[in-house]
Amino acid sequence: MRLIRIRWLLLLSLILGPATLLAEEGGGIDMNPVRSIVFSKSLTELDQKCVSCHQDEHPGVVADWKKSRHSHVGVGCNDCHAANKGDVDAQLHAEEGLSNVYITPLVSPDTCGRCHAQEQDEFNHSGHFRAYRQIIPKNSLHALVKFHEGRDNPELGNAPDETGCMQCHGTEIKLMADGKPDPSTWPNSGMGNIYPDGATGNCGACHTRHRFSLAEARKPAACASCHMGPDHPDIEVFENSKHGQIYATEGHEWTWDSPADGWEPGDYRAPTCATCHMSGIGKLGSTHNITERLYWNLWDERSEKRNSTDVMSPLLGDGDRGRKLMMQVCSSCHGESHTKGFFAQGDKAVMLYNVEYYDPAKKMLEDLRAKGLLKENPWTDEFQITFYHLWHHEGRRARHGAMMAGPDYAHWHGFFELQQDMYKLEALYEKRIKSGKIED
Repeated sequence: MRLIRIRWLLLLSLILGPATLLAEEGGGIDMNPVRSIVFSKSLTELDQKCVSCHQDEHPGVVADWKKSRHSHVGVGCNDCHAANKGDVDAQLHAEEGLSNVYITPLVSPDTCGRCHAQEQDEFNHSGHFRAYRQIIPKNSLHALVKFHEGRDNPELGNAPDETGCMQCHGTEIKLMADGKPDPSTWPNSGMGNIYPDGATGNCGACHTRHRFSLAEARKPAACASCHMGPDHPDIEVFENSKHGQIYATEGHEWTWDSPADGWEPGDYRAPTCATCHMSGIGKLGSTHNITERLYWNLWDERSEKRNSTDVMSPLLGDGDRGRKLMMQVCSSCHGESHTKGFFAQGDKAVMLYNVEYYDPAKKMLEDLRAKGLLKENPWTDEFQITFYHLWHHEGRRARHGAMMAGPDYAHWHGFFELQQDMYKLEALYEKRIKSGKIED
């Protein structure tokens, strides 16, 4: 009878709102639905104890888990957070009468991979895998973040990395003496974290904890926290495209929770990031290898066709195969002539950038370097700053805009600003070559 009554009151709270709940004789009733969970019989006794405590201490965590697929199939707290006594990140958890229970807040991809092995393997062969690892050897980038941006402050200088870079790229998570994560490396939402067990990745970057929603990961916002801004404005490009326009006006009406390989046109009327790069569509199965359907490398200094099996290479992938796969995605909604025409236009823009912008700018840079006409500090040198913007900002915007149907980013934020960069570089180059000196 008590269970029936609680469920009835829960229904009443949803209809009338929590502020209208009536108090019983002897005091009010706490009707927070998170605190009224009826435990699944498939949960272990230990998991039930975890939920009993945390629904009071951390109700948001339990609310997310309650609505997740994990809770529906009996995956409990300790399936992910249990640790062995000898693990480097194990912490003794002796609350609420528990004894000899060890846990860790660090759920590595190897933990997720026990059930999601295929997804982990696909991730490990994708460009996302190297999100942090590719930063490790880049001395110039470390100098930019810690010396220039952090002003080489011995105590505070790492703040730009901790609050910026690693929140997207990830980092190598370090532990303190008591096994707790070092706050200089955790928490973060970075895609390429290296965990203490050696595993790489961060499933929660897209499927945020503790709900791990498939629908959430399919929406553009899942990608937008990293793929945005002046250097790779992918979400802005998407919003500028016809695809983004349709999503903005109709996306709230679409079906987002179809099975992994069953989310097809009809559930949606225009693709999102996940549709093109990851989703099962037509004869294609879903994939967590976001590199698989790509032809060009659009983020490096010069764009080249992908042709490498080395996961650490900027050219990871098979460009010809990637183009065929992406054209299969497009063919779900577009005819052959439309798809071929789109890629012909985009390829022309990428090649224009290579030939008329990057190549001559790089040649001028190398000429000046050979003649000793570049400043040692690149961030006080107008030529080197402009060259960096040419490829890292304007050049990326032009290429991404062209290949993802964002005309404003291909043109005004792209090629229009590229031509200004080139005129500036040419003027600085001619002045230094003629005078043999770096201008004041």
